Amino acid sequence: MSNGICDLFLILRGRWYIISMSRKDSKGRVLRKGESQRKNDGRYIYQYTDSTGKRRVVYSNDLLELREKEKELVRNQLDGLESYCSGKTTLNYAFDRYISTKYDLKEHTRVNYKYMYNRFVRDTFGKRIINDIKYSDVKFFYCSLMNILGLQANTLDNIHTILHPTFQMAVRDNVIRNNPASGVMAEIKKANGKNKGIRHALTLEQQRAFLNYVSNSPVYCHWLPLFTALFGTGCRIGEMIGLRWEDLDYENKTISINHAAIYRVMENGKSEFHISSPKTEAGIRTIPMMQAVEQAFKDEYEAQKETGFNVQVVDGMSGFIFCNKDGIIHKPSVINSAIKRIYEAYNAEEIIKAKRESRRPVLIPHFSCHHIRHTFCTRFCENERNLKVIQSIMGHANIETTMDIYAEATDVKKKEAIKALENNSDIF
Repeated sequence: MSNGICDLFLILRGRWYIISMSRKDSKGRVLRKGESQRKNDGRYIYQYTDSTGKRRVVYSNDLLELREKEKELVRNQLDGLESYCSGKTTLNYAFDRYISTKYDLKEHTRVNYKYMYNRFVRDTFGKRIINDIKYSDVKFFYCSLMNILGLQANTLDNIHTILHPTFQMAVRDNVIRNNPASGVMAEIKKANGKNKGIRHALTLEQQRAFLNYVSNSPVYCHWLPLFTALFGTGCRIGEMIGLRWEDLDYENKTISINHAAIYRVMENGKSEFHISSPKTEAGIRTIPMMQAVEQAFKDEYEAQKETGFNVQVVDGMSGFIFCNKDGIIHKPSVINSAIKRIYEAYNAEEIIKAKRESRRPVLIPHFSCHHIRHTFCTRFCENERNLKVIQSIMGHANIETTMDIYAEATDVKKKEAIKALENNSDIF
């Protein structure tokens, strides 16, 4: 015996062979797969993998007690599978089972899915028996998230993105007959008017007012290069804050979009920056650089000669363009907060100015970084008819998204044309 291993020595054709038979504890008892005994204190350990793919450990001072715990674990796992197959398990079990099968998810996506589920579903709706959940139950749950917790449609859509496939897997496993989440989100969007993306785009007048105010403000003018780049490229905020100086090609006047900086919540509950590939394969693209955008980048470079360049390293990358005074990448929440402060300050001044000049004020509605992307796409659609070109610049995964925004932008143009006809014609 050596190190708890019982060895069998054999002589075959004149040669010695050692065959390891089994592991044993300090009392000579054979240990099973997953079992071990610590040398320092003699405690027994059983290691196993749960239904979500996580490694778990059970401890005991006695081997027989440990094996009773093992039996209980096996029984619970079998009961869970049996109850799942019979439709008597909870939505929580179904989700954990679903997420454990998504081996191809990006790590930040997996973390975000778990975070959203644990925060909004697990302790409430997640405890429901999956076979008892009906369409109306899902709709009531979604409405309560909006009306009681005040969730916006995009946040609710993220929750739907993880619940719908969870139910769908249960359908394919013949656990439930139908997906109770099918069609719920579409109905809620329609009822709340959230399917009209044009409502989230700034008008040309509002866009000009915002940029002019930033440009002339001694308080906010340092934000001008970033907002010019956002309004002039339609980049997602993660793509923009992830841009590095080496991604710019001044000679060919292009911007290479091949990664994004994502500020995400980790498994330990802490948030940090990580580099990710674009949202979709279509997100890897080259964007032509407008003259105003090129100048914005050059202005930012000159400003950082005085204030200092990026010092932060994220997943081996550095040289990021848009950073704060400490050389750290701007968090999306910080940028959105800056937008809010700017349009609120502008609106307050504009109301007073318009009253003084006896005119209607040009007010800027609430908007965020994502609305800037939508605004760019709307301006683009107003001036370009080739949908494939628009899709390529925007990095849309499917043409339907591009077509929806194009149709909305075209509707606005038609209304403007009719209004112009009405004002300039003396027909009636």
